[in-house]
Amino acid sequence: MIRILENEFYYLDNFQRVLDWIALRYDDLLVEDERAFIAAFPALPRPARALFVRMVMRKGELFRASKLNYAEIGCPVEAARHLLPTGWVELDPVLGLEELFELLSKPEIALVFQLTLHQKGARKAEQLASLRPDFADSRPFSAWYRDCPDTALRIVAKPLCDRLRLIFFGNLRQDWTEFVLSDLGIYRFEQVEFSQASRGFRSRRDIDLYLQLHACRERFEGGESPDTIVPDLPPPAPDNEWIDGRREKLLFKIGQHYEKQHDFERAHAVYVACRFPGARGRAIRVLEKDGQYAQAHALLLKAQDAPESDAERQHLLRIGPRLARKLGHVRTRARRAAPAERIDLCLPMPSGDRWVEGVVRDHLACTEAPVFYVENALANALFGLLCWRAIFSAIPGAFFHPFHRAPADLHSPDFYQRRAREFDACLAELDDGRYRDTIRRHFAEKAGIQSPFLLWDYLDEALIGLALDCIPAVHLKRWCERILHDVKANRSGFPDLIQFWPSERRYRMIEVKGPGDRLQDNQLRWIDYCATHQMPVAVCYLQWEQNA
Repeated sequence: MIRILENEFYYLDNFQRVLDWIALRYDDLLVEDERAFIAAFPALPRPARALFVRMVMRKGELFRASKLNYAEIGCPVEAARHLLPTGWVELDPVLGLEELFELLSKPEIALVFQLTLHQKGARKAEQLASLRPDFADSRPFSAWYRDCPDTALRIVAKPLCDRLRLIFFGNLRQDWTEFVLSDLGIYRFEQVEFSQASRGFRSRRDIDLYLQLHACRERFEGGESPDTIVPDLPPPAPDNEWIDGRREKLLFKIGQHYEKQHDFERAHAVYVACRFPGARGRAIRVLEKDGQYAQAHALLLKAQDAPESDAERQHLLRIGPRLARKLGHVRTRARRAAPAERIDLCLPMPSGDRWVEGVVRDHLACTEAPVFYVENALANALFGLLCWRAIFSAIPGAFFHPFHRAPADLHSPDFYQRRAREFDACLAELDDGRYRDTIRRHFAEKAGIQSPFLLWDYLDEALIGLALDCIPAVHLKRWCERILHDVKANRSGFPDLIQFWPSERRYRMIEVKGPGDRLQDNQLRWIDYCATHQMPVAVCYLQWEQNA
């Protein structure tokens, strides 16, 4: 941390960077208190600003001054006095009993309330419950704890700062540590150009919709009944795809909740109103569970005319014959998946780690044909390195701050379409041989930079070289095309192992299944796709030798 420690106010500088960025790019979307805060903050004494940011970065709104002991700030109470006229911080705030308990230790609680020996031994929650009936009022901290040498502070402006953080990051998941990790070099991010069109929020309504949606999601995750949450959901936001996508995802989770509760009527109502991938398939399923076979079959036929994805197509193939049987329809033969090579192994059970992929890898490997455990890492890496410039192209709404690990619309249905020209140019390199140099160059130049397709710790130059030597360009192109067809679903499901025969310039992918394990749906789809396009893929079934 030497680089950061050389500047003891690094966190304050980073906070100011956010304010400057927002003032430059989002001034037209700000409300009065946000604009006033950005203007007033730099004029305060540095210790006061530093104390404020320290409180913003910490959890909660209440603090003891003794816990805000930072050498570069000095006396926290003195620093706080310069913040009082702003209204952003309160000194000696008025507290209810529960808030007081947040600040006091158990010995302090016993002292303030003169607890009996029996009460002292109780848990803090039990102490709070026993005192609540007699102490329902609110008082300043100093009135609760009269002889305390310490002072309490409350940061009032945290919701405002959360809104500013949201405007900067476009989400409430990322926080101020992004700057620290970047400054330390732990995370590195691709540098993209930002235009006025590259903004996560395009109107104040977008910000308000996000906050409303976030509040609904927190209520749902906190266990509140969806019956009271659904009426408070914001309306669809068709002019902001990524906000609308978050709304549809929450609706889908609510539908799943109703389905698990066997409330099929409500589940169906939510699913049919939801555009999240998989919602239509779940709507068919809950109709079937509810015994409404004719309605389920009618919706299935509609879905079969235009499946939304390979995952839905697979789901329909599975549920269709079952519904037809229940309705007494003539049985139709489903398409059989393309066959993959089968490897059956019976090996001694290792005394230590029973990592079946590692056991099979070591058994199959030889000098002429090394085997690597890669799962999804290698195929995604080759795609990500080849298509780097397309993935990180600065189209409107894709990147709107310097800490993006991926484009904001990565999982949107039109992710490819919005960048079709850029991706097509990248894939064209597979037709003329340029792809080798591009992948090698990006592997060297972009090493360590965050990408949704690169797991750098699983890769090295030798593995990339073997892949380029042994995997035909036409196969790489097929992989890339399928990933682009549905990025969210098709980034996973690749076989566990890959084996290379460098002298023969060929390879084989191997999915490993241990005793009792079975192929998952996304694995079945990838195996079928590879076998259909004559790519060498095998499924290895491992059993342990039984001792006589």
